[in-house]
Formats: sequence, structure tokens, C-alpha cells
Amino acid sequence: MISPLLRLLLRRLLLLMGAYVLLRLGFYVANQAVFREATTGQVLMAFWHGFRYDISALLLLNLPFLLLSLVPAFSFRWQGFLRGVYLTLNACGIALNLIDTQYFKFIGRRTSNELFTITDDIERQAGQLVGHYWFLLIPFAVLFGLVWYFYPMPTADDAAYYQSGRRRKPILRTALEIVVLAGLTILGIRGGFQLKPLRTGHAFMQTPPILGHVALNSTFTFLKSLRADAPERRTYFPSMAALRPALAIRQPGPRPGAPRDNVVVLLIESFASEYNGIENGGKGYTPFFDSLATKGLFFRQHYANGRRSIEALPAVLAGLPALTENSFITSNFQTDELHGLGELLGRNGYATSVFHGAQNGTMGFNTFAGITGIQQYYGLDEYPGSTKSPDFDGHWGIFDEPYLQYFARQLGQQRQPFFSTVFTLTSHEPFPVPAQYKNRFSAGELPIHASIGYTDFALRQFFKAAASQPWYKNTLFIVLADHTSQTLRPEYQNTLGSYKTPLLLFHPSRPLPTANVDRITQQADIPASVLDYLGLAANQPLLPFGYSVFDTGTTGRALFLSGGSYFLVHHDYVAELTVDNKVRLYPYQKHALPATPLPAPDPQKLRQYGDELKACVQFYLNGLADNALYK
Repeated sequence: MISPLLRLLLRRLLLLMGAYVLLRLGFYVANQAVFREATTGQVLMAFWHGFRYDISALLLLNLPFLLLSLVPAFSFRWQGFLRGVYLTLNACGIALNLIDTQYFKFIGRRTSNELFTITDDIERQAGQLVGHYWFLLIPFAVLFGLVWYFYPMPTADDAAYYQSGRRRKPILRTALEIVVLAGLTILGIRGGFQLKPLRTGHAFMQTPPILGHVALNSTFTFLKSLRADAPERRTYFPSMAALRPALAIRQPGPRPGAPRDNVVVLLIESFASEYNGIENGGKGYTPFFDSLATKGLFFRQHYANGRRSIEALPAVLAGLPALTENSFITSNFQTDELHGLGELLGRNGYATSVFHGAQNGTMGFNTFAGITGIQQYYGLDEYPGSTKSPDFDGHWGIFDEPYLQYFARQLGQQRQPFFSTVFTLTSHEPFPVPAQYKNRFSAGELPIHASIGYTDFALRQFFKAAASQPWYKNTLFIVLADHTSQTLRPEYQNTLGSYKTPLLLFHPSRPLPTANVDRITQQADIPASVLDYLGLAANQPLLPFGYSVFDTGTTGRALFLSGGSYFLVHHDYVAELTVDNKVRLYPYQKHALPATPLPAPDPQKLRQYGDELKACVQFYLNGLADNALYK
């Protein structure tokens, strides 16, 4: 027979386990489209696996409460204090999991310590976010109320047990119970007797792997990310000499007679392929982009390297894909050697700049721009009137139309040749549209659709303004998205589809070099492509992950990390490197990745693409750890 103290503690933890089952159910229902390929049996197994993560997360979160619970005091005041600690800690856990029912739709994974790394951004949008997602307060109030109401309080018999003389008799037994409790707590937090403690990636060792998001809970992923150990080193290849052939490096060659054109990169917030018409049989929300795409090189098999804005700039400006759970910009590796387009073009006489209409410091973009050698950063502080401007959206920054007009004017003041990047923001959640354009753009079926229509209109106005300026005819424009966002079309609701974005290269007065527009491309191809186009690629320190889009000797590739697995996209197959280092092969079907891998893949392709993916992962992770990405 266990003591009343431990019996109470067990009942209190079981109450939280029940709450987390409901939270997991809510998460699954809210994101059911993502998991539609899984059978009922597979979903139920994911729920079963989830208990392991719930136990670990709840014990870790409630460590202060567990320690205080060992005090054998049953007074009303002490028990009331304990209840307060319990409710405060677990209110945070409940809130995290409820937030992720919606946040997951945007980033494709459970939340992590990014809540701390972008704290200022969250604070600025707090009122707007609460207003948009007010409905989450209802399940929070219900769940919190249930936990408060059913919280087990000591009975009169429990109090009598500790007030009687019997409490002095089982001293040894009580000490033994405490030792056993400590042991079970440690065992529960580490997730079992296995050699290494439970990790986020272990959740994806099931079929289909995407159910790992169901098995996980946001409390676990958040708490685990706080200690954010360096990524585990990889030793797939014994030496760099053995790794290099598999890495499949392709350095752009010389391009005699290349122009010294300006280069403008338009990085469009959440501008997923799902929203345009040119990739979806004319059914979309981007009439201007669709028309512009017919006048340039439009790459239909293009993929983002990450699911968050903070992961886009390293790929676009430095060729660094997002192959770690935490972003490079906020990691301990941000001081590593990195040669970005700002530095490489600056060496060749280019004026370089980055424009972003949000608060200076948002997501560390200003810092990262400096790391990549960008000479000038323009944020909200530099915009005329700043937050007092009528163009300010009230929370996040400047609406796209006025900001892109400002961008066009500022480019006219740049010394030529120039390289400049603008990062838009209006099509960011909660997807506002300026009051004067209310009902002008198709509302569609998702909140983002009207906002995308407005951003497309802003692009039209930008090109109209730019066309009247002398620098326009000598400029290469690159239009791409930072990541995908809300999804409605079933054909995009899979691992590959959640990274599918467009890429357009447009020049108003010059034919672009020959390129295969049906090849695989990725954000990390931009640095090599820009330098290749300008004829400046020779002997430049370029990372090996991206290729020039003008390299006709390759069908291209794309890399990303999703659900604990690494993926390598080729024109014929998609390779997956799982958390337990198994290589799987899927047929490439544009942006549709099957739920299950090939049961009997081509051995040659499995080995070739498996080795290439392993080489990229080892070079990336070990290179970051050793500050040797360019060695």
C-alpha cells in the first residue's frame, strides 16, 4: 500500500495525462488534412506512442511541483499553494498545445524555442493574434477549468494519517518511496531504459512518419529545444576525401561576356505554389504573377528549404538550407564563417541592400544581413513616418503596396550596379488587407487568399513603377517565396507539397541564358545562380548544397528537413534519411510524396541518392560544429 502523499501525486499526474489526450485529439482534428493518408489503426498507434512523450513532458514541466509535493504537509494553506503551482505550470503546457493546433498549419512542426527567439515579434502582434485566434480561449478555459475542478485534494483520512502517530512508523518505507519516485521520474523524463534519452526525432519512426507530429506534444518539443544541444555529428563517411564524391558539388564555370546587371530579389511572404494560377490550371489568386511568369524563366519544380521566414534568408542570401531544427540566425553557429551574396558581390563593386518593412531586428534579419556582407539594411525605422505612417498596418509593419513603391524609389537612389533584396510581409498571418481595398480581392476559401491577391496587386504596382526608372532595363528580377502557408488543395497536403513554392527569373530587356525550367530548384540555388549569371562565380567561396539554375548539365536537387527526417529531391526519386539512419526512396511525382516508400527500390538509385543525402547532412552538421563549411 502506497502512502497518501504518493497516491495523491499519482492521481494529479493522471489528470494531466487525460488532458493531454484531449489536446492530442484536438491537434489531430484541427490538422486532419495533413494526416489523411494514415489509416485509423496508424493514427491510434500514434496516440499510443504519444503517452511516452506525455509522461516525459509532464514530469519535466512539473518538476517544481513534484519536489514541493514531497513535503508531508496537509494544511489547507499548503495544499492551496501546491494547487496554484500545479495550475500555473500546466496552464502554460495547455496553452502551448492549443496554440500549435493553428501554428502547425504554418510551420509544419510542433513549436520550439522560437517563442523566445522572436519574442519581440510576438509581443508586437499579441493583440492582433489574440483577436484573430480568440476561439482558442474557449478550449483553454474548458480544459483549464476541468483540471482545476478535478484536481485531487487530500481527504480527511489523508490528513489524519499524517497527524497520527502512524506517520513516524514507516520512515524507511517513506524514504524508499521517495527514492523510487525519483528513479521513476528520471526514467519517465528520459523516456525509458534506452541508451539515449527520448528525442523529438524518435516520434517519426513509424508509418507514415508524418504521424510523429501527432505522437509528440508541444510541451515536449518546447522544453527539449530550450537546452538545444549541438546537432549530433555524423560519420557516414570516414573522411572528407571519401565524402566529397558523394556530395555532388557543381561549381559554375566561366561565362564570357556576362552582363554587369543589377539584381533584385523579391522574397514574397507565404507565396506558395498552391495560390497561383499558372501552376494550377489557371485557378489561383495571382493574375499579375501568372502573366509575368510567361515572360521569364519560370521553374515549376521549385522548393523552399524550410517552413519559416527565418529559414529563408540564409538559403537565399548564402545558399545555406535549413537542416537543423533551430534556425541558423538564432543558433550558436551564427558566428561561423559565412560568405553571402552581399560580401561576394560587394567585392565586385556592387552596392548591396536588404529591405524589410517590419520592425528593425525582426527575426534577426538585420543582423544576418550584416553577416552576409549586406552594406545597407532598411527596416521600419527607415521608412518615412515609421509606425506613425498611414501605411503602417498597426502591428507588424508597412503594407506591401506602399512599401514596394518605397522600395522602387530607393532603388533609384542606389549606386549601380546594385544587388538588393526586399522581403514583403502583408501575406503573413493574420493576412490583413488595407481598408481601402476591402472586398477588391477574391476572398477565396482561406484567410490568406485575399491577402495573396493584394500582394500580387502590390507586385503589379511595383513593376509599373520600376519600369519608369532608368535602372529597370538593366536589372535581373528574381521572384520567389519564403515558405508555404495555409493549404486547401489536397494535392499539396503532403510532405513535399508543404515546401512547394514558385521561382521566376525575369529580365525586361535581355534574353536570359539557356535553362531547363523543368529541373528541380531550391532557394539555396540563388547565390550560385546570381554569380553564374553575372559571370562572377569562378573561384568564389560557395556552399556546395545549391546549383546554378543555368547549369544545363544537371537536373537539380532540393534539400530540406521535415519531421526529423532529411529529404533530397531529384527529378526521378525523393530520398529520405530517417532519424534511425535508414534510407528510403519514393518516386518523384512533382509535389506529391506518397505516404509509403518504395518496397523494392532500384538498388543503384538507393545507394546513389542515399550516399548523396548522407554526404550533404554530414558536411552540413559537422561543418557547422567545426566552423568548416568552406574548408
